[in-house]
Amino acid sequence: MKILVLPGDGIGPEIMDSTMAAINALKRKLGLEIDFVIRDIGFAAHVESGSTLPDNILAEIDDSEGVILGPCDTYGYPDAVDGGINPSMTLRKHFNLYANIRPSRVRDGIPATVKAMDLVIARENTEGFYADRNMVSGSGEFMPTDDTALAVRKITVKGSEQIARAAFELARTRRKKVTAVHKANVLQVSDGLFLDCVKRVGETYSDVELDDVLVDAMAAHLIRRPTDFDVVVTTNMFGDILSDQAAELSGGLGLGGSINAGDDRAMAQAAHGAAPDIAGQNVANPTALMLSVQMLFVWLANHHGDNALSEAAELLEAAVDMVLSDPAKRTPDMGGKAGTNELGAAVAAAIEV
Repeated sequence: MKILVLPGDGIGPEIMDSTMAAINALKRKLGLEIDFVIRDIGFAAHVESGSTLPDNILAEIDDSEGVILGPCDTYGYPDAVDGGINPSMTLRKHFNLYANIRPSRVRDGIPATVKAMDLVIARENTEGFYADRNMVSGSGEFMPTDDTALAVRKITVKGSEQIARAAFELARTRRKKVTAVHKANVLQVSDGLFLDCVKRVGETYSDVELDDVLVDAMAAHLIRRPTDFDVVVTTNMFGDILSDQAAELSGGLGLGGSINAGDDRAMAQAAHGAAPDIAGQNVANPTALMLSVQMLFVWLANHHGDNALSEAAELLEAAVDMVLSDPAKRTPDMGGKAGTNELGAAVAAAIEV
């Protein structure tokens, strides 16, 4: 099995090094026959090739079973015509990674804003209000006059049904409840279509409870009663915002694991950004990327029927939890004083015990 590793920008190389320390410990412990191939993207690739996502990377992903993507500083990239390609958007769209799955749970001992939370947000990943992925040609944002800016939102039956099925299948492995989040009272056509699709898919999952909540109410409910929710399914932009909120409430984006999945390929990608302001200081939290890799292992194990990868996923998550239970081994964002490298080394050591 081959997995492509793309460190990215900012803190990306640092948290990837720590994550690879844990991965290499798993390979030694379990004898995993996986080839992790590291390639440059982002600013490093642009210096060498003139593109932040060279064509050969896409070709190599085609020949891989999975991807581990580090954070990318896309805001600082040059224009697309000058090689400033958004790797995350391009990979999600090119490989139809329609499901962005983002769990948030309060972990023992980790400072959190809410007392308890254990939910997963299933976010549609390929359309919505995101201007760089909802048109065949051109952008979904445009200016017909110099004082007017317009944005097109795309909601399709296919996209809505895909993420709905992913949410219901996920709920079957958890507490068997799905909450659809929308704004169909105002966006009656587009969110109305999304909600209708979710309800229609839900009729084929009689063992899973379905309810729906308006997005503005959901933002409040996550603060007031987060334990009422299990799997939350929603559109692209709402899911992006709500999943960041849930991560912060449950301990911070440094714990925000995330996977982008399609029917035949998946990509691990932490929910946070490249944080260039703290790059190179050995203070970034690598936990979110580690947990994203854990999710990738689960997906690959289910997709390929691989028990060794299931064991690797369980061992990695257990090691992360064990390390985070010790305040001295946490990074500053979690109230500790450990560095990025130290946390990675501690997780690797916990794996090899």
